[in-house]
Amino acid sequence: MNKSAFLQEEKNKEELKEELDNIEIQLFRMQNNIKEIAKKSEVISIDQTPQDEWVVVYADREQDTWQLMLHSCKRPYRGNWHSALQAELKDDSTIHIAAIKGEENKGYGSVLMEHLKEMAKEENVQYITGDLVKRDFDHVDRLQHFYEKHDFEVKINHEKEFGEIEWNDE
Repeated sequence: MNKSAFLQEEKNKEELKEELDNIEIQLFRMQNNIKEIAKKSEVISIDQTPQDEWVVVYADREQDTWQLMLHSCKRPYRGNWHSALQAELKDDSTIHIAAIKGEENKGYGSVLMEHLKEMAKEENVQYITGDLVKRDFDHVDRLQHFYEKHDFEVKINHEKEFGEIEWNDE
């Protein structure tokens, strides 16, 4: 084996060790985070983002409002979420997204959206709706891409700076 191949193999071993250490830390935090989160909220799932980051998904559900939250296992839980989706039950067939908040471009919103759709199916809620409002228009293209990626129909009136989204579980 030449020196270059040996160095590459050592580098690969080092990268693998670093990756395993990272996973071990995330699993340790996941266990502790779940214990703390479960004291106040309903733990819905353990999931992974598209970037292979482990997250805990949890919810606070009242009669007409749902808040889905997500906490990364890369950090210890200190009572705060990293991303949240707030929704209101409008009637037996419709849930309306009030807000999606949190860190961007980490896949957190996608994880929360998939869980919202799953919960809607479990509760026999056929429609998920939402509005795009004036404050959204500085990033409306990104929002349109996000909702379309999650199978929502998106209607936007750029002139009036208003839009509507709808997901139909048919």
